[in-house]
Amino acid sequence: MRYSLMAAAAVIATPLSILAAAQDWSRTITPTPTGSYVHGNPAAKVKLVEYISFTCGHCAHFVGEASAALDARVKSGTTSVELRHAVRDPLDLTASILARCAGPRAFHGHTRAIMAAQPQWLEKGAAWQAANAEALKTMSISARLQGYAGGSGLLALMKARGLPEAKAKACLANPAELKTLTEQAKAAFAVIRGTPSFTINGEVVTGVHDWSGLQPRLVAAGSL
Repeated sequence: MRYSLMAAAAVIATPLSILAAAQDWSRTITPTPTGSYVHGNPAAKVKLVEYISFTCGHCAHFVGEASAALDARVKSGTTSVELRHAVRDPLDLTASILARCAGPRAFHGHTRAIMAAQPQWLEKGAAWQAANAEALKTMSISARLQGYAGGSGLLALMKARGLPEAKAKACLANPAELKTLTEQAKAAFAVIRGTPSFTINGEVVTGVHDWSGLQPRLVAAGSL
């Protein structure tokens, strides 16, 4: 009994800051008013924003290289990560919509899977676009996006990850998603000149477009 009381007293005496640090913040996803998702502690000391394009090869490399290290920082609560879409072309828009289609909790996993398979679906998508150049001129926006999704193999990739084809097509035909991503892209390119680009606590990280350049900036800001 004596040891139980001592253990309880120790827990009560533990500073709240230490208890908070033990929380796994990687399970926290917070939607923003502009439609993006903040991964981690909303009150984190270091707030990283990534401006990403799904058809950007350097972006795919960054996601593959940085994800594990950023996950650890997010989990600790010192850092939050928000991805904002800097959409550049129809295939990029298609991939962005599909990554978001299953909601906030599935978004990061879908994003990483799409980026990992980028060389394959990008090549197929470019070939499909070239073969259907004339037909694309008369297609509706939703028909174009569904064509890109099927022709690139993105639809099959997402289906293999558990996203039903009917739901994927519904997302591609959703005008609200198109509006959200169009507005995000417009806002992104008012801040940045290319992808990937980053802000830390609202300040653009000038001249940094990869993990080797970003990592020391995060450490300097207090990301552990």
